[in-house]
Amino acid sequence: MGSSDTIQGMGLKPGLCVRFHRAVELIGGRWTGAVIQLLFHGRMRFAELRVAIPDISDRMLSERLRVLEAEGIVDRIVVPETPVRVEYQLTEKGRALEHALGAVGKWAERWITDASPAAAAEAASRSARRSGRASRPARAASSRARR
Repeated sequence: MGSSDTIQGMGLKPGLCVRFHRAVELIGGRWTGAVIQLLFHGRMRFAELRVAIPDISDRMLSERLRVLEAEGIVDRIVVPETPVRVEYQLTEKGRALEHALGAVGKWAERWITDASPAAAAEAASRSARRSGRASRPARAASSRARR
């Protein structure tokens, strides 16, 4: 294997990096980890998932479940009852994420505080948008632009 076959001399093939990046993007999507984490406990209905994940919209939950189903991580099970019941469960591929997400969870317990600076800034920004107020930097930039 020549040096052109490795990434910056680390001995990694370019395909491995692409796969890693795709995996991180897949499971790191907003709410995706929460959906997978809940399904580690067994089958759940859409409404149960929605109630268990604070602040997720029906649309976002539907989108996450569709993506996870398309990737072969979640199975959508239609139970032929009246009314029809739809449940979601992890596939073998999805259950294989348990160790990796468990490690992420342990890392988060050690290194992530409950109120991270980024989360606090995002919450303040959301609150300002809801009330129609811009943040101080945005107002300052806006007033400079008008001059």
